[in-house]
Amino acid sequence: MQFKYPELLWALFLLLIPIFIHLFRLRRFKKTPFTNVKLLQKVVSESRKSNTLKKWLLLMTRLLLFSALILAFAQPFLANTKALAAKETVIYLDNSFSMWAKQVDETLINNAVQGLLKSIPENSTFSLFTNTDEHKNVELIDIRNTLLTIAPTAKQLNLEEIELKARTFFSGNENTIKNLIVISDFQNQMSPKAYAVDSTIQKHYVNLSGSDLENIAIDSCYISKPGIENVELTTVLSATPNIERTPVSLYNKDRLIAKTAALFENGKSEVTFTITANDLILGKLEIIDKGLPYDNHLYFNIDQKEKPKVLAIGDSPSNFLKRIYADGEFVFSSFTLKNLNYRDLQNQNLIVLNGLDSFPNSLIASISSFVGNGGSLVIIPSNNANIVSYNQLLGSTSLGTFLEGLDAENAITKIAFSHPLYDQVFEKSISNFQYPKVNRFYRLKSNASSVLSYQNGDAFLVGNNGIYLFTAALDNENSNFQQSPLIVPTFLKMGMNSLKRSDIYYVLEGPTTIDISRKMAKDHILKVSKGEQEFIPQQKNHANKVSLHFNGNPTEDGIFTISENGMALRHISFNYPRQESELVFMDLDNAQIASKQNSITTLFKALQNDNRITELWKWFVILALFFLLIEVLVIKFLK
Repeated sequence: MQFKYPELLWALFLLLIPIFIHLFRLRRFKKTPFTNVKLLQKVVSESRKSNTLKKWLLLMTRLLLFSALILAFAQPFLANTKALAAKETVIYLDNSFSMWAKQVDETLINNAVQGLLKSIPENSTFSLFTNTDEHKNVELIDIRNTLLTIAPTAKQLNLEEIELKARTFFSGNENTIKNLIVISDFQNQMSPKAYAVDSTIQKHYVNLSGSDLENIAIDSCYISKPGIENVELTTVLSATPNIERTPVSLYNKDRLIAKTAALFENGKSEVTFTITANDLILGKLEIIDKGLPYDNHLYFNIDQKEKPKVLAIGDSPSNFLKRIYADGEFVFSSFTLKNLNYRDLQNQNLIVLNGLDSFPNSLIASISSFVGNGGSLVIIPSNNANIVSYNQLLGSTSLGTFLEGLDAENAITKIAFSHPLYDQVFEKSISNFQYPKVNRFYRLKSNASSVLSYQNGDAFLVGNNGIYLFTAALDNENSNFQQSPLIVPTFLKMGMNSLKRSDIYYVLEGPTTIDISRKMAKDHILKVSKGEQEFIPQQKNHANKVSLHFNGNPTEDGIFTISENGMALRHISFNYPRQESELVFMDLDNAQIASKQNSITTLFKALQNDNRITELWKWFVILALFFLLIEVLVIKFLK
């Protein structure tokens, strides 16, 4: 038993006063002579015994009465150590997409909000944060409307990030009990790889996930079969078990252009649509599902292709380049050094210097300016290359320097399959193929990444980020590389990478970069808009294109228009990541936490029981009244 005002217990020493009064209150008896003394002596003896007993009873009842009153004013109570300590409460409420899954007729997030509104005491102070918002040291009335209008988000904090953020809300007082309440469905993606457990924070998990949740998701779509007149669009869907089929609709803007049914096998399905290749498609795939709403649609767009501009400069024949850079995909042109118009250089996306013996200073200056403005460059030396002139050009490209020319046959045997140039080119590593060879090559001193190498380890092709250098001539007299199967993917990827084409859609999870083939005026900028929403992305102007970087914007999915001064140039589509659609949850049985509940109400009741204080002062008041009644009865009935 503990006391709210223990200093009042000093008043118990005042009980000595009635004890002293009762002990020293002595009565003197007056002697009166009487003839028959024997009978009177017996009466006096019995009166003294009765009077003494009554005095002791009154003393005890009064002492107990005053003791009960003093204890009542000291306000005794019963409580454990947790109830007496100061407490800080921080609540994390998961508002990611998966919390919008329906269980029975209500979503998990709505159940969580209603549970908080019913369970949090009205006058208590706490802190609350979600994946997007935070509220520090507030009362329930301050954030009631915010909780009722909470919005879904694609962001999802893992348990480590939740704990790290919660620490910013707790004070530095070591004597307080710090309660962290995590309300979530605890999907697998919330599990961190490893993190240090903070023993100073008592974590309480409220798991709202259910085993009866169902969901169908449109995972992705891609052009599976391009064509001149028609293209095939393949859509990948996933579903929880026991779902057999669902209708899939394809819209162009708001017009329904196709509809089919997806049949699921082992939770996966693919459907294919055939659409016109030459039409502008602002598409949306849509399904009807009782599960998560965010993954029931997927936006994409198919704009007219922008053809990269490729220019070949050299006296050597460029027929193999013309065949690779066909008119349907590229704008290819070829000039000798004498017929070259230097003004055309800055309008190109890729320049191939093919078999030049040396470079005039004017060309070196123009190429350096072209590369500095973001252009792509491929250098193919001749058999009679002027090493001094080549090294002068290479000095502005950071590709290295030529050392010497060697007349020796050398086979090209090593391929850097992980190099960005060969991204998505090879399905698997190839160790046995018909190796191309060269009769003469140049030794190179370079720190650039090797793409192709000879059998002796020297580099045949080096470069990255749009700047590449061959160390041998590619004419048929020196090499059979033109007949090798490597030549098409190598030069084709160089041309395609010179103008980064936009995919049919992007995912809102990290930086995205696309190129717009546009020569911008000095004061002009590109804007991105959807309806009333408009923003200016990070952009960099080059001589022949504009690079747009998206990181943090946009924040919602949809089809956006890229425009210049109100004139639409291109479209770009964004979709939310689909990790939330995987309804796979964590196992919390072995989690190092203070408690785990399936209901917010149950958790707060348990916390209130830990904080319960039983006050006893009323019982001591009743006890004082009882002793007062006993005193009255003693005075009245004990003669």
